Amino acid sequence: MALYRYQAKGGNGEMRSGTLAADSAMMAAAILRNQGQRVVNLSPVEAGNVKSFRATLKSLNYSSGPSQRDVLDFTTQMAVMIRAGISIRAALEGIADQVQNPKWREILKSVRQDVEGGRQFSEAIARYPKLFSPLYVNMVRASEMSGSFAKMLDRIAAYMTQQLETRKMVIGAMIYPGIIGTMAVGVTIFLLTFVLPRFAMVFKGKEQYLPKPTVFLMAVSAFMVNYWYVLLILAILLGTGFFVFTRTRLGRTTLDRVKLRVPLFKRMFRALYINRSLHTMGELLSAGVPMLDSLAITGDISGNSVYRHLWRSVYASVKQGKKLVQPLQKSTLLPRSVVQMIAAGEESGKLSDVLQEIASYYSKVLRDAIKTVTSMIEPIMIIVMGSIVGFIAMAIILPIFKMSSLVK
Repeated sequence: MALYRYQAKGGNGEMRSGTLAADSAMMAAAILRNQGQRVVNLSPVEAGNVKSFRATLKSLNYSSGPSQRDVLDFTTQMAVMIRAGISIRAALEGIADQVQNPKWREILKSVRQDVEGGRQFSEAIARYPKLFSPLYVNMVRASEMSGSFAKMLDRIAAYMTQQLETRKMVIGAMIYPGIIGTMAVGVTIFLLTFVLPRFAMVFKGKEQYLPKPTVFLMAVSAFMVNYWYVLLILAILLGTGFFVFTRTRLGRTTLDRVKLRVPLFKRMFRALYINRSLHTMGELLSAGVPMLDSLAITGDISGNSVYRHLWRSVYASVKQGKKLVQPLQKSTLLPRSVVQMIAAGEESGKLSDVLQEIASYYSKVLRDAIKTVTSMIEPIMIIVMGSIVGFIAMAIILPIFKMSSLVK
């Protein structure tokens, strides 16, 4: 059981405060309501002053701003407290008091002040677009009009959870080849700068007897040892140039197109963008957000400039009074079967349900694609590393055998 500090108003209007032990905030609010009290504020009480190791690490991370995980935790807590009968203002105050990150605490206090000043909750969080996406704001705005605020927060939390898990899976799939590639480069540099120069002393004066692979590697090794700073400057310039290029419109478009064409990764990225786009659009339509607003938000959240252009063309088509599927039928970014299902959903009036089902299917496709990528990367990288190390070993051993035969 957890301990909760509460403020409640009795039937005679008298304010009361105290602490209450309950399994959850919802249970604590229910106990107070059964006692004839109206909950004004309800917040958990930390047991003692000793923090867990994880909480201590979080408290040390004051310099960084709030993350999407913080927003997800906030959304989940808000849903529980609103469902328990706590007002938005009191819920914001209670959550802000528990937050360890000072920047996040200040944002929540600012949102609470805006709500106290008469603004809608959706208007207050819209001031922080880096934390609360257009999808989040529009779904909250729709719930404020329909009166299903707590239920909508649950849906937003479920959506954010799935998107964070998907992102984690994709990043995990990309980290593995990055680590293997870094090891391959490191081993190659070690062999060329530390191992091969030792053999160069043995081969000195006998260059005319050395095979071409050995001569080539010795030249590369000598250049790396004597002019390593040139290679370092070149690597920094190339890295900086690539970073700056990918920040331009042309660079982003080029990189996004490459992602959709690389043989090993294209199935994973296509499944990711289709899942993200259709899941977002399905959630927005289910929440009652207008079609045009849903299409605009879907394009911005898709995560790929190529798919963003597709959804913007759909937006322009629908704005002219045409059907949703007309521009989709001309594109190759969505499979023909998906376009047909979208057309059926549009005709039947159950488009949001159809989009959610397609997104659920592509979530499974994405998991399978990630498994395929990770299972194929390992043997490919082993073959590449083996080829590099084998070539260097051959270049070292081959002249030794050749010289021994000349001595005989």
